[in-house]
Amino acid sequence: MAYQPIENYGIIGDRHSVALVGMDGSIDFMCYPEFDSPSIFARILDDDIGGHFSIQPLIEHGKRRQLYLPDTNILLTRFLADEGVAEVSDFMPVEEVGPAHNLVRRAKTVRGEFSFRMECKPAFDYARSSHRLELRANHALFVPDTDGLSPLRLWSSVPLQAQEGAAVAEFTLTDGQTASFVLEGADDPSSPAQHDDYVPAAFKATVNYWRRWIGQSNYHGRWREMVNRSALTLKLLTSAKHGTIVAAPTFGLPENIGGVRNWDYRYTWIRDASFTLYALIRLGYTQEAAEFMTWIEDRSKDLNPDGSLQTMYAIDGGKNLEEHSLDHLAGYRGSRPVRIGNAAYNQLQLDIYGELMDSAYLYDKHGEIVSHDLWANLTRLIDWVCDNWDQPDQGIWEIRSGQHEFLFSRLMTWVAMDRGLRLASKRSRPAPIERWRQVRDTIYQDIHANFWDPELAAFVQYKGSKSLDAASLLMPLVRFISPTDPRWTSHMKAIEATLVHDSLVFRYSTDLEHDGLAGPEGTFSMCSFWYVECLSRAGDLHKARFYFEKMLGYANHVGLYAEELGPTAEHLGNFPQAFTHLALISAAFDLNRRLERAGYRG
Repeated sequence: MAYQPIENYGIIGDRHSVALVGMDGSIDFMCYPEFDSPSIFARILDDDIGGHFSIQPLIEHGKRRQLYLPDTNILLTRFLADEGVAEVSDFMPVEEVGPAHNLVRRAKTVRGEFSFRMECKPAFDYARSSHRLELRANHALFVPDTDGLSPLRLWSSVPLQAQEGAAVAEFTLTDGQTASFVLEGADDPSSPAQHDDYVPAAFKATVNYWRRWIGQSNYHGRWREMVNRSALTLKLLTSAKHGTIVAAPTFGLPENIGGVRNWDYRYTWIRDASFTLYALIRLGYTQEAAEFMTWIEDRSKDLNPDGSLQTMYAIDGGKNLEEHSLDHLAGYRGSRPVRIGNAAYNQLQLDIYGELMDSAYLYDKHGEIVSHDLWANLTRLIDWVCDNWDQPDQGIWEIRSGQHEFLFSRLMTWVAMDRGLRLASKRSRPAPIERWRQVRDTIYQDIHANFWDPELAAFVQYKGSKSLDAASLLMPLVRFISPTDPRWTSHMKAIEATLVHDSLVFRYSTDLEHDGLAGPEGTFSMCSFWYVECLSRAGDLHKARFYFEKMLGYANHVGLYAEELGPTAEHLGNFPQAFTHLALISAAFDLNRRLERAGYRG
């Protein structure tokens, strides 16, 4: 098997973990039982030893289609051939409808007759542990040889055979016949998955769960299908146990093929999670915001020695995310090293306080009133910003070549102060108002005095530089500057001249500024959606809609986006990327609202 492109995958999940399902019916990536657990399938990162779970009809020619059952996270992979129509259904039941951590696969012949082959070959602990395979009457048991790793059990409705550590089945199905497989942890001997009615009952309950959840959305505007798909994806990336949101459920997928920008995104960035909540709150989902705010309150009780928050955490709040390389893995299309952990956890990234305070402000406005204890913790964080807003840091892009005074970091410290003042004023909360207002206004003046370059007629990426940064597109979105301000319109022209290619936007120019890493990178899809929203807010609705709908065309076949798009529009980086999907929701929400106000009907 050759590597499938990243964009060839759909995902399923149970809000504990996800699995990537290829258009050929093979699950080539899955960490188990949690997002940040070691992988059990990782063929996308190593064709030979990574591990996989495939179900395929044995046909020489034919077409493949993959789609989600509408308004759900249940994935159908369809095979169209001279023999007829076959399909594989994949889903993971959420805890609300049954035991979590179960992966359910069902092969079916819709019409005609097909022979299938199923092969389940896990590779425990990032393919570092061998295992033994034990076959029983109706299931297979995979027992890892490494202490501390839990065994897996595969229930099967058809006979299984053992082949080099894999459980294999070959079977034939005619019109309407099915074969079912359930992979689960082997700790519970009384698992309901062994019963004949488990798969159809779990399927129905899972469909109902996702349709009930998406039915709570208050978005009824244009592009609703894509907005719903993005919302369903963000919900998949939200931990059922902790209320945290992972930036992406994968690790090691490259930002450029053959390069070294291969990161582990299976953690909770304060920034990404806060922006995700902003998108979900806009759609009316306040429960998710409440769960995350509870998690934030817990983090506020365990601050760094200097009183700061950490940039990111493990999903359970763990603080040590030490970075390691998995040198035994070949990497996606030879892109190495494959990293787990993320050294950026101990960077200083000042912008996180702005994103957090903006989300708290929106939660207080559209969800529940911020509690006394949470306000006390937020006050402590704002006071820390007062003392540290002018420090150099690594910035939103986690530069590994040293610290600078970044425009975006400075901007978001202004947001932290502004939203703190708004929250204090709105609810008459106690706060050092005069100090906060003075700091906020000082930051405002600093940005206009020290980050505006008269020669470029634009805001620069960091103090003293001559390059631009697409993160600056958030300036009007966070209401720092009017989208029609002369300085902003001039800055937009400079951004368009240097970073924008049609609807595609680079985050910054790696030619101009060394970021500590070798090699180029693709365009960032979230920056494209920020660009669309800037156009929308400036009133350029025709252009905004044109570029927005062009960006929709860069989604993969089931509406998912990775972090970046490469030179030929191939998907690059970890997949799917929460930031991209939340930016899509925000752009759609704003653009649709302004089109409605302007009287557009189409």
